[in-house]
Amino acid sequence: MKEQLSWKVGGQQGEGIESTGEIFSTTLNRLGYHLYSYRHFSSRIKGGHTNNNVRISVDEVRSVDDNIDILVAFDQQTIDVNSHELYAGGIILADSKFNPTVDESLDVVLVDIPFTEIAKEQGSQLMKNMVAIGASARLMKLPMEPFKDMIHTMFIRKGEEIVESNHNALRLGYEAMDEKFSYMNITNDFELAPSDGKERLYLIGNDAIGFGAVNAGVRFMPAYPITPASEIMEYMIKHLPKLGGTVIQTEDEIAAVTMAIGSNYAGARSFTASAGPGLSLMMESIGLSGMTETPLVIVNTMRGGPSTGLPTKQEQADLNQMIYGTHGDIPKIVLAPSDVEDAFYSTIDAFNLAEYYQVPVILLSDLQMSLGKQTSDPFDLSRVEINRGKTILEDIERDEDDQDYFERYGDSDDGISARPIPGLKGGIHHVTGVEHSPTGTPSETAENRQVMMEKRMRKLENFVMKEPFKVTGEKESELLVISFLSVNGVAGEAIRRFDPDIVGNITHVQLKQLHPFPAEALYPYLDGAKEVLVIEQNYSAQLFNIVKMNYHMHSKMKSFTKYNGTPFKPNEIEKYIQSILKIKEVL
Repeated sequence: MKEQLSWKVGGQQGEGIESTGEIFSTTLNRLGYHLYSYRHFSSRIKGGHTNNNVRISVDEVRSVDDNIDILVAFDQQTIDVNSHELYAGGIILADSKFNPTVDESLDVVLVDIPFTEIAKEQGSQLMKNMVAIGASARLMKLPMEPFKDMIHTMFIRKGEEIVESNHNALRLGYEAMDEKFSYMNITNDFELAPSDGKERLYLIGNDAIGFGAVNAGVRFMPAYPITPASEIMEYMIKHLPKLGGTVIQTEDEIAAVTMAIGSNYAGARSFTASAGPGLSLMMESIGLSGMTETPLVIVNTMRGGPSTGLPTKQEQADLNQMIYGTHGDIPKIVLAPSDVEDAFYSTIDAFNLAEYYQVPVILLSDLQMSLGKQTSDPFDLSRVEINRGKTILEDIERDEDDQDYFERYGDSDDGISARPIPGLKGGIHHVTGVEHSPTGTPSETAENRQVMMEKRMRKLENFVMKEPFKVTGEKESELLVISFLSVNGVAGEAIRRFDPDIVGNITHVQLKQLHPFPAEALYPYLDGAKEVLVIEQNYSAQLFNIVKMNYHMHSKMKSFTKYNGTPFKPNEIEKYIQSILKIKEVL
């Protein structure tokens, strides 16, 4: 039996590859397995090669595997593109329709099954995915009933006849694979060890962010669709109206961010979500949020750039833009969840921080975290707290003779002023994007400029989150590895492959607070490491250079980057760590 295995399905975009992976993996989630999936797809509606890689394990997994055990191919291109990823003895389940062939030099087994022919006999070739799932279930010795239950859940709205046809396609695929066992030389064992049977969430990062926003009290979301952020808006469209909230699809990203600012100014928690090109359009408005001290949360789901770039591929190249993109100096917070589960809690943190400090907060994700699906423990809703800071929600008592405007931007030790919701008695004040006095009226005097600038920047002078990063390991180490977002999971797995009794301690820091950079909190780990390695997915080593800006021992710092649009695999990081530690053989 296998403690884990990787299964990949591939074919042409638009022929059911996504639904095949979804039905297969969701059923395994119901069986209690840990899952991590990553979908490769083209930036078009239909056509082009696509695949869905699902890793199944009895233990927690946070990345794709180095290779795959089972490849389900709906076309020859899938075999040509993906067969080299198979482990020795791996198996290809291919549709007989295209007369599949495989490079004879590969140590793999090709099994052709008439997916399309069987599906047509049941009424529609669309059901070839059910035939493939049935064959996969037989190969892995999985029970049929959970898959039948899943089919019933998904298709009962279309009627019992459709459910029965899909059940038959599933069964016939199972039987076709069973028949192959009787005369083919399939020596590898693809049976999964039993799971713990626990119930877990199985979701993409965008859904975790959406659920976090709902629990943070958001009731309005203006947004413009863009990959890979659109699912956040789709989640909110589905759920906000049930809570009396509203989602508006705006004409562009500029309208989205300014509407979010206006809503927050009026006292209703709101946010918007986009990707790199959309964030470029929002930069001026982020400055408006900073100048007017209006809370603002923006989710940036990073993808390959620049320009249109690689809309459906993995990259982490927006970090500099998020920190330095706006003109002028404003206080700003940039966060990065450590994984999908943390995305839920970090989203709530983002709204609390934005309102407490009255600053723009950018919640970073990347395509792999946003669209990659993984299991998670159920969210602990008892941890949810709402902190609105110095927001005033009731009328302000003032003397009748007091005709002065309320000092919305009055100076204070912490730089944070009381923020009355518009319309409250006694809270009248001006709001403008130009430099202003404590009452909000325009002022360009040198003295006022210095006071207001220092007041705003004072807010975050000593800002450090309760958990600015997650740490695995000790302060003293042979090697300190620093990463963020989806690289965390794959780096963590690579580190666990080394025996500390042989190579010494390898400590892993998963950065969550990216700006203001938590240098003081990180110093003990930087000072205690003999070598420091920063791993990220961009060309210019943006996180590496930010760490260098905040730490003096550049000679012991190293950078490992990847920027071809594909996620890191554990063995890539493992080999690089091996070279740093000068280990002759991978342990």
